[in-house]
This record gives sequence, C-alpha cells and structure tokens, in this order.
Amino acid sequence: MSDQAEKLRKIVDNLKIPDHSEKDSSSSGAARVITITSGKGGVGKTNISVNLAIALSKMGLRVVILDVDFGLANIDIMLGLTTKYTLVDLLRGERNIFEVLTDGPNNVKFLSGGSGVEELLQIDRRQLGRFITSIGLLDKLYDVILIDTGAGLSRNVMSFVMAADEVLLVTTPEPTAITDAYALIKMISRRDRHKIIRVIVNKADSPKEANDILSKLTMVSERFLSFNLQKLGYILYDELVPKAVKQQKPFCLSYPKSYASQQVWELAENLLDNNDTANTNKNKGMKGFFNRLLNTFSGN
Repeated sequence: MSDQAEKLRKIVDNLKIPDHSEKDSSSSGAARVITITSGKGGVGKTNISVNLAIALSKMGLRVVILDVDFGLANIDIMLGLTTKYTLVDLLRGERNIFEVLTDGPNNVKFLSGGSGVEELLQIDRRQLGRFITSIGLLDKLYDVILIDTGAGLSRNVMSFVMAADEVLLVTTPEPTAITDAYALIKMISRRDRHKIIRVIVNKADSPKEANDILSKLTMVSERFLSFNLQKLGYILYDELVPKAVKQQKPFCLSYPKSYASQQVWELAENLLDNNDTANTNKNKGMKGFFNRLLNTFSGN
C-alpha cells in the first residue's frame, strides 16, 4: 500500500492545479485546516467540533466540517441531518463539491467522509486530478475547515492529524483520557516537532481543575518531549450539553446562555487570536492537506 500511496503523492505533486482562490492580498488564498482529535473516545470531541464551527460562523467566518471518523461518524446524527452523498461520491467523480456538501445550522456546511481513505488509495491519475481540483475549491469557498477525526492512535487518525495545518486535542480530567492525550502528543512530536497542537479540556468540574490539567500537560510535554504545547481553553461540565445532544441540536444554539456555550465562544475567540500558521502557508489549504495526507500514507 505504501508504494501505491507514494505513486499517488507524486501524481499530486505534478498535477497542475489552477488557483481558484482570489482572496484579498493579505490572505494566503487557502483555508485554515484544523484537525480536531483525541487520545480516546467519549471526551466530547465531535460535540466541540460542531459547536466551535457554529461559533466561528457566527463570528463571520465561512466554515465547513469534514467528518472523517470512519468507524463512528456521527456528526449528521448529532445535527439531526441526513447526508445524501459523501466524500466517496466526490472521489469517484459521481458528484461535484457543491452536491456533497450538506447544509448545517447557522450556515455551517458538513461533508461526510464515508470510506474516503480507502477510496483515495484506489483512484487513478485522472480521478485524483479531478478530485484535487474539486476539493481545492473549498479554499475559495471557506475560511476554516474543521476535520473531525476518530479517537486514538490508529494509522488513519494519525494520517489526518499529521496532514492538518494545526491540531486541536480534546481531553477530559479522566486519568485515562489525559494519559492517552499525552501518548498522542508524544507520537505527533516525534513525527513533526513544529506541529501546532492546542489543547482543550472538556467536562472539567472547575476552572482550577481544567487549568491544572492544561498546565501539567504543557509542562510534561516541554520537559520530557521538548515540545511546545499550547493551551486553547476549557469547557466545564454542563448538564445542558447532554440534554442538547438528546435533542439533536448544538448546545450553543439550544442553550446560548449556558456556561458551555459561553466557553465555546471563548475557544473560538482564542483560536482566531492564535493564528500562527501565516509563516508556513506555502502548502496550506486543502490541496496541501491532501498532499501531506498521501505523504503520511507513503511514509507508513
């Protein structure tokens, strides 16, 4: 499989992809691609992805979520949506980029991954060129692309993590979640010492508990990995969050005055205030993302 991935990567490198982006001169012309991941399941990663996307949209940004949790893709369930097409339909050339995007709440768009990775490694040069051109349109259409991955350290998860411009790592105060988060940080740091990782503590009982966890993770990462971890913020446990999940509605829309909603807004503001990828925009956006994605497969 690595030989096949390497061949595909070389095809991507040689493809002459037209520049569809005509953003203002101060922009790199590429969307900000952010992977949201976790060391273990059950930490609220997908819920944060959805609500963060809505908060960013309310701030005036154009946002799309790409759900690549191939085992337990559930953003559509969380939003009460029915997705007609997936990334696979785009890969096969059966649908265009506009047809595979599903309308979500508050102008957020949603794209289901389906079994996209497996399909990606099977397509030929012509299909790949058409796909990269199509997916590259997202750089013109959107400002931020949030990629919701599966949990853990599997090859698929790590491939999407390493391909993104930056990573949001979600953990909880649960000891196993913290341990798994650190294991993920360790693996990422070994592959790319300059990767931007921002940590979110979810379901904390108090600001002190959340800040203690953030401080400990940043300290051990610097001390034992010589890796600079960044604190993004936290969301305290809020009983309105599971209530909104049962209603299949984002909590920041169902309960906009809740503590969780206010803290998601703070996370969104912190994310906008900490956009330090400007000096590394040579291979940004979705074309750059899929370039790196194929690179990680060929390197495994």
